[in-house]
Amino acid sequence: MPPSKRPLRVFTRAKLDQIPQLQGLPKGRLDEIRAVSAVLPFRVNDYVLELIDWDRVPDDPIFQLVFPQPGMLEVTDRARLHRLERAGEASALAAAVRSLRWRLNPHPAGQVEHNVPTFEGRRLPGLQHKYRETVLFFPAQGQTCHAYCSYCFRWPQFVGLDDLQFASREAGDLVGYLRAHPEVTSVLITGGDPMIMRAALLRRYLEPLLRANLPGLTSIRIGTKSVAYWPQRFVSDGDADEVLRLFEDVVASGKSLALMAHYSHPRELSTAVAQRALARIRSTGAVVRCQAPLIKHVNDDAATWAELWRTEVRLGAVPYYMFVARDTGPRQYFEVPLVRAWTIYRDALAAVSGLARTVRGPSMSTTAGKVVIDGVATVHGAQVLVMRYLQARDPAWVGRPFFAALDAQASWFTQLRPAAGSPRLFFAAEAPQPSAQLITLRTGTG
Repeated sequence: MPPSKRPLRVFTRAKLDQIPQLQGLPKGRLDEIRAVSAVLPFRVNDYVLELIDWDRVPDDPIFQLVFPQPGMLEVTDRARLHRLERAGEASALAAAVRSLRWRLNPHPAGQVEHNVPTFEGRRLPGLQHKYRETVLFFPAQGQTCHAYCSYCFRWPQFVGLDDLQFASREAGDLVGYLRAHPEVTSVLITGGDPMIMRAALLRRYLEPLLRANLPGLTSIRIGTKSVAYWPQRFVSDGDADEVLRLFEDVVASGKSLALMAHYSHPRELSTAVAQRALARIRSTGAVVRCQAPLIKHVNDDAATWAELWRTEVRLGAVPYYMFVARDTGPRQYFEVPLVRAWTIYRDALAAVSGLARTVRGPSMSTTAGKVVIDGVATVHGAQVLVMRYLQARDPAWVGRPFFAALDAQASWFTQLRPAAGSPRLFFAAEAPQPSAQLITLRTGTG
């Protein structure tokens, strides 16, 4: 059966033994995958398995991208999980797994405390409103993916714990909230992956936005990894054409539609069906903007990023963001020091034409806003990291350069310290116990 016509076949932790390619691995490796996937979510499909170069496993980047790796948990934690599972101590195993998940910082950057808005006296756990102009919406049926990235900062959405999830089952609250907040110009439909939903269900969420008289709303974005992990969604799935008609309807309504496509490695764009999916999406009038984090073991070299950006431009997509992997989940396994991240970004940028230099990065989504690293400079005889907020809870912070003392080992914003003369407020906004002034700042838009 041609790959473009093949039905989606998904493998989870319970079906690890059914993945043919894994049977050639040493038994110890399979046991390690099983142990780590008890804590971190695991899901893959036939299409993604075919992207892996199995002769290079475990070093293949796509294998690293989707399969849990031993280094993601401490040796003692893995041993404990092994012991409890072998002993059949289900309740003790569940308790150990839950404890480990909470140690992994499940909701970084104040997502629960500061991003969930209140409307008509109720908290709306299916929305986030961090920046004045943008609201994130989490449709309940879109809170899974065709396959899971092992670095994903939204891993709590997938582990079956209701108290860790963002989700909404209808669009009424979203429309009502937008009416009350005319400053919002953009809605990002996110997850999980909204494109896991059937076209008819996705339309039920989008059409209220098109019918409502919301003059401030100018753009709708859909965050998705489906373009890389199941491009058949736009080519040969039973309702693929219906999905494209829905995209055309959004564009015809006068709203800008952008698919925020997550491509982490050039190989995800190498297949004919992936390239066909991109062409079909673009034919609807939607713009495809591409983003991904910089991930150790997957894409932590300039040549990979340059190839990725060149391929995106050649296929008509727009390179948009290089992110720093967030401080959650198995962060210690994926993190890249910030100075090295900037060097990779700079070297990749120097290797591509101006059309690919639309990409911004390396960018950290911190509690106070998106901080981009602009480089290393010398100020008053001292080396510093030059940074600025691309977006912030306080709009007055956007675009203002500030400096951190150079730390070659720091891999996240909270590990940095302000350089002499740099505004300390920009750093204080990340303090574990913020001042009353900062609490007001953070919650000022709901």
